[in-house]
Amino acid sequence: MALFPAVERYVDQRCQEFDQISSDRKTQLKKIALYVKDRIAAGQPAKLTFICTHNSRRSHMCQIWAATAAAHYDVAGVESYSGGTETTAFNPRAVAAIERAGLKIEKTNDRDNPRFAVRFQESDEPLICFSKVYSAPPNPKEGFCAVMTCSQADRTCPYVDGCLLRVAIPYDDPKVADNTPQEASKYDERCAQISREMLYLFSQVRN
Repeated sequence: MALFPAVERYVDQRCQEFDQISSDRKTQLKKIALYVKDRIAAGQPAKLTFICTHNSRRSHMCQIWAATAAAHYDVAGVESYSGGTETTAFNPRAVAAIERAGLKIEKTNDRDNPRFAVRFQESDEPLICFSKVYSAPPNPKEGFCAVMTCSQADRTCPYVDGCLLRVAIPYDDPKVADNTPQEASKYDERCAQISREMLYLFSQVRN
């Protein structure tokens, strides 16, 4: 199933930027790619849980772009999730950055911790994104790869119960630019970096 045209254009741009990824980060991303390859070869789902402290920005972006990248490279059997060490809400600034990249996001309720239906292609099954601790449903309890997306969560959560593999790929928090003139550009920068790296990851699965 094809990505939305705007998402496809965005993805094509990011795929031209793999040389911007450092060798150290490529090494970490390849560890995740190998996990995905091994699970698929074994006939098992490749479950990726992206973990940050608040599950409000970076971990959601990673979950969404991992799913998008898997679709772009036609890698079946991948399940992407996100969670935090505590619960807050999917930050509207991060939601806006994802929308600017061409994805379609619908807020499905007005709770303090709202749920969002996220689509990158025409599909009956959107990603349902909301803030949760990493061990809460619908996230897997075992057999998953724990991807630590912020340094704080990596330090404060040294053991992730049930994971087969733990990999740290911390991203700088765009929150530092909240309520400044640089806010949108900082969120767009982080969105581009995360999408670029998720696409690189799944390009390695296809190799």
